[in-house]
Amino acid sequence: MSVAVVEEYNASDLSVLEGLDAVRKRPGMYIGTTDSQGLMHCLWEIIDNSVDEALAGACTRIVVTLHADGSVEVADNGRGIPVDVEQKTKLTGVEVVLTKLHAGAKFGNSSYNAAGGLHGVGSSVVNALSSRLDVEVDRNGKTYHMAFHQGHPGVYSDPDAQHRSPENKFTKTRKGKPTELEIIGKVSPKTTGTRVRYWADPEIFNETAHFSYEQLIDRVRQTSFLVPGLKIVVIDENIEETGDESLDNFIENDVLPPSSAVVETRGWSEETTSEDIQSPVNVPGVSSSEPDSEDPKSFDGSGLILDRASGNSHRRVEEFLHTGGVKDFVDFLSSGEPVSDIWTISGSEKYTEETQSVDENGDLHGGKVSRDCVVNIALRWVNGYDTTIRSFVNVVETPGGGMHVDGFLQGVTKQVRKAVEDNARKLKVNLKDSQMKVERDDILTGLVAVVTVRIAEPQFQGQTKDVLGTAPVRPIVSRMTDRQFGEMIKGSKRGYKEQSSRVLEKIVGEMHARVQARKTKEVTRRKNALESASMPAKLSDCQPGNDDIAELFIVEGDSALGTAKAARNSGFQALLPIRGKILNVQKASMNQILANKECSAIIQVIGAGSGASFDLSQIRYDKVIMMTDADVDGAHIRILLLTLFYRFLRPMIEYGHIYAAVPPLHRIALTGKRKGEFIYTYSDDELEGRLKELDGDGVSYNPDVQRYKGLGEMDADQLADTTMDPRSRMLRRITMKEAEDASGIFSLLMGDDVPPRKRFIVDNADDFDRTKIDT
Repeated sequence: MSVAVVEEYNASDLSVLEGLDAVRKRPGMYIGTTDSQGLMHCLWEIIDNSVDEALAGACTRIVVTLHADGSVEVADNGRGIPVDVEQKTKLTGVEVVLTKLHAGAKFGNSSYNAAGGLHGVGSSVVNALSSRLDVEVDRNGKTYHMAFHQGHPGVYSDPDAQHRSPENKFTKTRKGKPTELEIIGKVSPKTTGTRVRYWADPEIFNETAHFSYEQLIDRVRQTSFLVPGLKIVVIDENIEETGDESLDNFIENDVLPPSSAVVETRGWSEETTSEDIQSPVNVPGVSSSEPDSEDPKSFDGSGLILDRASGNSHRRVEEFLHTGGVKDFVDFLSSGEPVSDIWTISGSEKYTEETQSVDENGDLHGGKVSRDCVVNIALRWVNGYDTTIRSFVNVVETPGGGMHVDGFLQGVTKQVRKAVEDNARKLKVNLKDSQMKVERDDILTGLVAVVTVRIAEPQFQGQTKDVLGTAPVRPIVSRMTDRQFGEMIKGSKRGYKEQSSRVLEKIVGEMHARVQARKTKEVTRRKNALESASMPAKLSDCQPGNDDIAELFIVEGDSALGTAKAARNSGFQALLPIRGKILNVQKASMNQILANKECSAIIQVIGAGSGASFDLSQIRYDKVIMMTDADVDGAHIRILLLTLFYRFLRPMIEYGHIYAAVPPLHRIALTGKRKGEFIYTYSDDELEGRLKELDGDGVSYNPDVQRYKGLGEMDADQLADTTMDPRSRMLRRITMKEAEDASGIFSLLMGDDVPPRKRFIVDNADDFDRTKIDT
């Protein structure tokens, strides 16, 4: 029998990690991961500090620069980090903010009423996880500077300010000795701001970690929507420098920092004028900055000190400035034809919260405090089945939602169900049928919404702030949504009656579609040959067991169907005939679509449901091929079918399952030595070219060239060789962009709105080109 040996355990086995060493030991506790996600989270922490200055009314511009050496810089024209000495630690405010966990101005109630960074660890954590961090502060007419290595203050032996690097020699400040801020220049007395530049530490972040430019642009864009009037500039130096001729124009107008050239400027709202672009946005209580004539460098209004003599220019500079708030944000997020205008819900309510407050001596004491909860929501429905809900607390996105989103959805669901019950007869809803109940998914289909709240000291679930946990917010948002949205959806608010009717019809249509899709799934999946009996009688199905290569031809007309039956390979090719032009789904509700025999047959035969309930893994055919005549009517039928697929079976287009057959227009019969051979052409221009080519080569042919008016004029061999046999046919795969363009043009030319269609026809009357249409 063995006896386990227990090692001694005493105080000498304990380790005490001081300062920021704990952050470097367990970085995941503070930034989630040490891959690209964590790297981007560090950048968000620094940007959010500048945005908090804007929320406090003290900042109008932020500049984010991705330097070519891998470092990142965030500059603002806010108040600047305090440079005086904090009495408890005897350190300057800059050193306290960047080296002490849970230190900052956001634990009190005076400096920030609504801020994104609340735990007091953001800047200090970024500092701890950086191989080098430099901070510059403009205050009191001076520019202050301090440097850090892996969170420890000290001095780098840089050759000059333009060649800073974490590789340069570093001398750490002696332990226990306060680090004095270095004064490196002068600015106008009115100039204030903070610049933080840091190099992420490769000892912390793994080799795959990298900055995502697109994530940065998305974050900056959403912030510009949420803080109206705040201008944010993103400069990417990781692109080869260029001398853009337009650079001087931007410098003269002070639009951008003079060291940058513009290739793309995004985000200007329609309300923004050239005057807005050329001058800083005025914020109450913030003085404009004037250049100091004695200073060899000038201030550009963003908090950056720029050397006008440098002459450097970069191709990728993007600016963002919005004035319409969440309403503009919803408009940006919306895709597809709108069912309603953008509706807004806003207001403010107070709530009481038990919290810990810091007194004058720095001690914490519990007590009840009164808080303000400011709610700002914008929403609209669009034709489609995607749901887009973006939620924010103090401009920090909460991807996991939380109490504010729960309250919003609770209020919307309650009022929609009540409105449906009140209008049951008009909407043709049988309230006695237990299945005819609106579910939340029906309401969310096609909904685009931005839900924002601003509160002091919000409670998040974790440092990464994914979910809002402040409980009193839910009933506030719910009550506000219940009251204001209720007036809109009931149509009692002036100007909303017609819109609310369209929204309710769409939601009820989605409810019917969900119920119908459930029934369709039960009867359309082909597990054996007997199940084909549940399919439409006009379907000529293929043999079972070939789902991975099966093809469904949607054939126009009975005559073409007869030829196609003889031309197909029944082992894997199925045929579904349609009678002429199907329903214009652009104008129809889901109820009308499911009631239409042609549309419902297509959805049923494909067997994967429709709309939000569509399941791509359940499709019965690998390819769906639209086989119509090569004329104007055939083109019209294809675009009608394409609109049906785009609106209700969209994943089939996204993943490349939709095709258009390309039947020939002409057949040239060769004679002489090549008698019995045929050449097919697909356009009048191609026919003319081939005839000239044959004449030039001395090949004889029958001058009576056959022109096909429709697929039914071909015999089975001709149709198989040219259009159906995979070995010799030509197919055109429909891509997502083609579908989007087709849907947009179809909405314009066939939709309910007449003035845009008339304007389009008038504007393009002189540009008619026969090559742009099928003939």
